[in-house]
Formats: sequence, structure tokens, C-alpha cells
Amino acid sequence: MSTLKLGGFGERLLGLIPGRGDKDDAKSTGKKSSIPVRDWINVGGAGGPPPKFLGFDQALVCVVIGLLACGLVMVYSATVALPDSPKFSRYVPTYFMTRQMVFIVTSLVAALITVQIPVAFWEKASPWIFVASLLLLVVVLIPGIGKGVNGAKRWIPLGLLNFQPSELAKVAIAMYAASYMVRKMDIKQNFVRAVAPMAVALAVIGLLLLAEPDMGAFMVIALIAMGILFLGGVNGRMFFLSVAVLVGAFVLMIISSPWRAERILAFLKPWDPLYAQGKGYQLTHSLIALGRGEFLGQGLGASVEKLHYLPEAHTDFLLAVIGEELGFVGVALVIFAFFWVARRLFHIGRQAIALDRVFAGLYAQGIGIWMGGQAFINMGVNLGVLPTKGLTLPLMSYGGSAIVMNVVALAIVIRIDIENRQLMRGGRA
Repeated sequence: MSTLKLGGFGERLLGLIPGRGDKDDAKSTGKKSSIPVRDWINVGGAGGPPPKFLGFDQALVCVVIGLLACGLVMVYSATVALPDSPKFSRYVPTYFMTRQMVFIVTSLVAALITVQIPVAFWEKASPWIFVASLLLLVVVLIPGIGKGVNGAKRWIPLGLLNFQPSELAKVAIAMYAASYMVRKMDIKQNFVRAVAPMAVALAVIGLLLLAEPDMGAFMVIALIAMGILFLGGVNGRMFFLSVAVLVGAFVLMIISSPWRAERILAFLKPWDPLYAQGKGYQLTHSLIALGRGEFLGQGLGASVEKLHYLPEAHTDFLLAVIGEELGFVGVALVIFAFFWVARRLFHIGRQAIALDRVFAGLYAQGIGIWMGGQAFINMGVNLGVLPTKGLTLPLMSYGGSAIVMNVVALAIVIRIDIENRQLMRGGRA
């Protein structure tokens, strides 16, 4: 089996100091035992038939479903008045809610199928899934195939929904980076052999995404990949050097692009007359919406900013509508829910690593970085603490491929949790 070795800082960060992980795992099973987690695999009937679904993280599933349901309600609230605009006059008031409901049902069906598939399959298939995501990122740029919206070519029309390859790329990079660290475990201290190939892969993805353009998706993908490299035990100096290079690349992209630079200036001075009706328009109206919400909000459905003042109210700026209608309390609950989900994903990842299932553990933590990181960026944009980026709120914002890939990625983590519990009870994954 593969063994994960981390530096002292990484161990303290993840709670992987010997003894601590065993205590957490014993607590999660409701049993008191002095047997180390790794030895539980060989206790009682290890040679017998594998037990079927001895349990799963029900709290995680309930919170995820709660976020999906809350997102559905808020998408309806944010879009119910859109047909009053000439741009959406052909739609009925329930158009976006109905489609979001279809997306959620589709994602749940996909999750039920995904959770039946052993994690070993995803580990073997991860390089091919990564290659498939790269090919789709190329396909979306082909004239006549990719669909353009507001100057960006990010979608492939599939009838019922428009598929966004960058969403698949987020799942693919989490799988590929986790698999990559398992394969490079023996040489992870060698920069050229361990880090350089992943840097090339990120550079290819970056060039394809910037051609769409979709800098926000590239930021999330880079965050996932670098996070997994760090958690996988890459040398600290090499890691921070890689981060510095990546940050430098982002700064260079901003400086070399006038419209990106203008967006940064608008973020710094959104109320300046020069930007208030231009690049700062979304941010100013998002802040107005949040300000109107105060502590308890104006009431569900009572948002004024969604009445054609706040652009993309049902996608990038859904949190602003939540803040206006449900107030500080509603926003705080959403923030806490995402924090709890990310923390829980990291806990499942720690359990897997304690069971010497390195790929499963790093993948689960990579999805935790994705959900927590993208939610943080979206919330930061809505609250005016980060520059405006085209990133949706995971599990809640309107969007077909985003919802489906979010839920499928989480379904694989649930499968990891199921296999963890089987192993800790003496079965086989």
C-alpha cells in the first residue's frame, strides 16, 4: 500500500499526528478502541465477503441537499421577475426554477449511480478523465460548436443543458492530482520530476481556459492542484516557489489586459463615477442589496435589486439576493454551511489517509478545497472583498453542468466514506 509522509507543518494542519487520527476515527464509528486504524482492516472477518454499505455520512448528505433546496428557492426568487425584461420576455416566471429542478434531479440520479462505483475505478481512470476534459476544453473553442454568452465561449449545447467543460476539468484535476501524487510519492522531493509535469498540465489548462476566457475557473483549478500538491507532501520550498510563479502569472495576465486591470480598479473604487456605471456596476448593486438586507432581511421574495438592477442575480450574485431577502442571518447560515461541508470533506480525507488510501484521501480533500475555495471567492466578490469574477456559488447558483458536477464530485466522496467505514469494520473496500 502507498504511505503518505507529510512535513511537520502539514501534519499539524491536518491533524495527522500519530494517535489523533485514530481517535477521530473511533469517535466517528461510535466505538472505543485502542486498536490503531490501520490494524482495524485486519480485525474480524477480513477474509469474508465485503459488507454492503454499512453506513455513510448522513449529516453531509443532508447539508448538501439543504443547500440544493435553498438554492432552488432563491433561484426562483431571483428570476421570477425576469420575464418583465424584453430579453427574457419569452420565458414564463417559473422557467429558471423548473430547469434548476431538472438539473437537481439529474444530478441526484447521477450521484446514485456514481456512489455505486468503487474508488479504485476512479483512480485507474483519472488520467483518461483528465485527457477527456482537455479535449472538451479544445472542442468548446471550435467555431460552430462552442456557445458564446456575453463575449465568453464556455459552453457546449446539449439540448436540455449547456455543458461547461471547465466544470468537468475541476473534478478531473482533483482526480489527476491525487493520482499523480500517489504515482510520484517516491520522488516528490525532486522538483523537476515531481512538480514540473503538473506545472505543464496546469499551463495547458490555463491557456485553454484563458482562450474562452474563464480566468475564474483557472484560479479554482490551480487552487485545487496546488492544494493537493501541498497536502501530498511536496517540498515546502518548492511549493511556495510554485505558488509565487503562479501568482506572478496571474499578476502578469492582469497587467497585460486593460479590461482586467480596469476591473481591479473598479473593485478598489466601485463608487467612483468612472466605474459605478461600468465595471463597478455589479459590485455597487450587490453592496446595495446586502445593505438593504440588514440583520433579518426584507423577506423572501421582497428583493428590489433583482428587479433588473443587479445583473446575474441568479448565478454569480445569488448571495446578494439572499442577503437582501434573508439578511445577515441568511448569509451567515450559508457561510457556515459551506465551512462545515469543507471541514467534513477534509475529515473524510484524513480518515482515508489514515487507512493508507492516499488517492481517496487527497481527492476528498481536493474537493473540499474546491467547494470551500470557490464558495469563498464567490462570497468575497458579492461582499466586495475580492475583485469581480465569473464564479458561481457551488450547489446553489443556477446552472446545469455546475450542479451536476458538484453533486457527482461529492458522491465520490460519499463513496470514499462508505469504503472507509467498511475497512474500519473489517471488510474490504
